[in-house]
Amino acid sequence: MSSFEDYLMPKDFDMRVCINYHPEGYTTEAPRLMGRNVAGQSFLRGFASYSRAKDFWVSVQDPEHAKMFTATVRGLGRSENINVIKNDTTKKLCEAGILYHSGPDISKHAWRRSIFGDSGWSLCGITHTTANSYAMDSLTHLISAPLQPWDALICTSNAVKDNVNKVIQSQVEYLKSRFNSNNFIFPELPVIPLGIHTDDFVYSEQERQAARVSLEVEDNVLIVLFVGRLSFHAKAHPLAMYQALEKAATISGKEVLLIECGWHANEPIANAYKDAAKLACPSIKVMNMDGRIATNRQVAWAGADVFCSLSDNIQETFGISPVEAMAAGLPCVVSDWDGYRDTVRDGVDGYLVPTSMPEEGLGAELAERYALEVDSYDMYCGHTSSLIAVDVDFAVNSFVKLFNSLELRKEMGAMGRQRARDEYDWKVIIPRYESLWASLDELRRSQSSITKRVSHPWPARMDPFHAFDNYPTSFLTQQSILVLVDEDSQKAIDRLTKYVNLAMINYAKAVLPSISEVTEILNKLEPGPLAAGELVKHMSDGRQMFVFRSLSWLLKMNILKVYK
Repeated sequence: MSSFEDYLMPKDFDMRVCINYHPEGYTTEAPRLMGRNVAGQSFLRGFASYSRAKDFWVSVQDPEHAKMFTATVRGLGRSENINVIKNDTTKKLCEAGILYHSGPDISKHAWRRSIFGDSGWSLCGITHTTANSYAMDSLTHLISAPLQPWDALICTSNAVKDNVNKVIQSQVEYLKSRFNSNNFIFPELPVIPLGIHTDDFVYSEQERQAARVSLEVEDNVLIVLFVGRLSFHAKAHPLAMYQALEKAATISGKEVLLIECGWHANEPIANAYKDAAKLACPSIKVMNMDGRIATNRQVAWAGADVFCSLSDNIQETFGISPVEAMAAGLPCVVSDWDGYRDTVRDGVDGYLVPTSMPEEGLGAELAERYALEVDSYDMYCGHTSSLIAVDVDFAVNSFVKLFNSLELRKEMGAMGRQRARDEYDWKVIIPRYESLWASLDELRRSQSSITKRVSHPWPARMDPFHAFDNYPTSFLTQQSILVLVDEDSQKAIDRLTKYVNLAMINYAKAVLPSISEVTEILNKLEPGPLAAGELVKHMSDGRQMFVFRSLSWLLKMNILKVYK
């Protein structure tokens, strides 16, 4: 069976993917800048730049968010119509066909979809970190939620796909043991990397020189650059990098400047970095730049000679900074870890530094401490990272080779830049997304008949008149005989008109009938009692059951009563 990535999108396919949008997930203008924010903003820009969509769809919780989405898309040069879906118009997703959510928690959207039928539209999510409890719980929910074969969770690397499969299969094992069940439906797990805008990282020789001047760096100084969150416990422990740079500078005889372009969560963490650098690489000048500022990132990328990121943390899944480094034409010295090994080719674009961790069975205590909330997520990542090693000697040798050869740096940088353009530019990645979405749509249309509608598709959100049907004395049925309380319909209408102006009544207007519908009902009852079903049978199909239900409200208002 061919993979979704091999699917050729029909030329006449009308791409109608709806973006589930909240501005927090698509902006880098935040004090706590995280990888998912960078990825979200970059994706939206890529989608607007390269999507074949004939019009745009967005799903929002807040109407203001729709305005923000529209402004963003318009600012990126798209003038197509934008269809806005809010909570009360969720059913319109049937017209779109695909809902894209920028996270792994698509199970909640599956439950929402179940109200309208599991084949109403496809769902597509994406992994970021899978180490925290929210993400891991989201993955386990993929099995028990009403997800279908025409849904997908994009895995950004082969490493994270393996992790996702481990969580899912462990949940399956549990459910089999608990319920003796073997009937499981799985979403697709295609591997599609994150993308970047490679042109953003192209710098001329003049820009390079200008960057080095602004950094006050002489031509003979080699700049090694780290870009990313500066968190030793939740991103990349810097000690191996410090140790390797110190030794490599000594062996090569080169003067080295390390730029750490990122941000520290607080002053104690910033001080921890300073103390470690002072101890482990005293001969290396270390410069800290706030990576949340775009101009700082640009200067750092333009001025650097070598990129380094020795990630050793389980919260990482893909790692966008090595791809950005390749686009900038920088040779990479990165750890052989998670998605890094998908992007950087050892000996071609740079070097993959070996890593090691304890074998299976030795981490149960760490998981237990996190599960029981003895440790926070940060401490869980930090404790785990403390037991993951990066080969410092290999890193030293890698740095020495690059420090000693401008030709090697240029050759590897050129290879990386071409790879970034060919494999990771959004103009390449967005078509892969749309190919996936097209295949999901095709699968949904061809296999939708296999779904079986159950009485209560979302058990935790049942019809309250079913869930609580043991509460009342009796029920309003089609056969219930109703009669006016007042002597004529006009008096009833006059009295009801006064009631509906009360705040305690008007708040529920979303579930109340119109005055014209009520008038029709009351006029029918003026000659005498009638069965409830008779009162609504001449109304349009779209309003019949709504108005029938509203008869209970007229009973509540004491406008009608049950005839005895």
